[in-house]
Amino acid sequence: MSQIRAAIKGVSGYLPEYILTNAELEKLVDTTDEWIRSRTGIHERRILREENKGSSDLGAEAIKRLLEKTGNSPEDIDLLICATVTPDMQFPATGNIICNKAGLKNAFSFDLNAGCSGFIFALVTASKYVEAGPYKKVIVVGTEKMSSIVDYTDRATCIIFGDGAAAVLLEPTTEEFGIMDSLLEVDGSGVKHLHQKAGGSIKPASHKTIDAREHFIYQEGQAVFKVAVVKMADAAEKIMKRNNLTAENLEWLVPHQANLRIIEATGRRIGIDRNKTMINIERYGNTTAATIPLCLWEWESKLHKGDNLLLVAFGAGFTWGSVYLKWAYNG
Repeated sequence: MSQIRAAIKGVSGYLPEYILTNAELEKLVDTTDEWIRSRTGIHERRILREENKGSSDLGAEAIKRLLEKTGNSPEDIDLLICATVTPDMQFPATGNIICNKAGLKNAFSFDLNAGCSGFIFALVTASKYVEAGPYKKVIVVGTEKMSSIVDYTDRATCIIFGDGAAAVLLEPTTEEFGIMDSLLEVDGSGVKHLHQKAGGSIKPASHKTIDAREHFIYQEGQAVFKVAVVKMADAAEKIMKRNNLTAENLEWLVPHQANLRIIEATGRRIGIDRNKTMINIERYGNTTAATIPLCLWEWESKLHKGDNLLLVAFGAGFTWGSVYLKWAYNG
């Protein structure tokens, strides 16, 4: 019996219209365009400004576009996994809300939070449902309204993050395409370096926590940078070695868009040139769980059936990992 694999059969994305430039941030905090570009590679980012709109709205729009593009109806979808760190609310799951907004009446859904590694954690999880047999059409969406937890008085973090969403459709295949291998790892001791201080069960919201501005991203940049550089490269290198991948037979490196210096360091470690690395951080910033699928969406027209892709990410938790997949269709 042939092995069933989960193959990406479509990808689409959605970005808010409003563009927050470095020049605008210069008016909000003590920073400069040159400083931001040299340290992060970011020139601008998209922000969802409409009232009463959240991550579910971004995700639902990406999924609607995905369904139209792939010729599927909402009723065809069996499962939706939503990767996010900015849910609409504490409960219910944002995935459930997206199902309602996108008309996925026959799908069950749940949220997955693995920080910036969320998309690849969700992708691997979704692949297991497909490989099991009963699930024929599964959507993974990475969707984030990072602006909802960014402190725009903190110059260390407000320059980094943006809003956006992108989704992929997984279907079963018995051909040599799809998700071939993966590596997912965590280290919970990293929580002290990157987290949101208040709003959870340890420190519920109160006047005190709001006054102390503890409902925003807290990040110790240097500590996170040092670990991210090592772990992203380690994960990529391990997957390449055990699958006999080289700089010559790997068509694309698809890294999480956290920081241009981290992306470049990962590429150098595994010998991948920048011209074979998907990079769009300059226009969108760090959209957390949405960065990798946004790259796949933007580069889709350049992808060919059989291309070897290496996805790699690092996020809060700490979480990190890599996915090796063979692209299943001509873009």
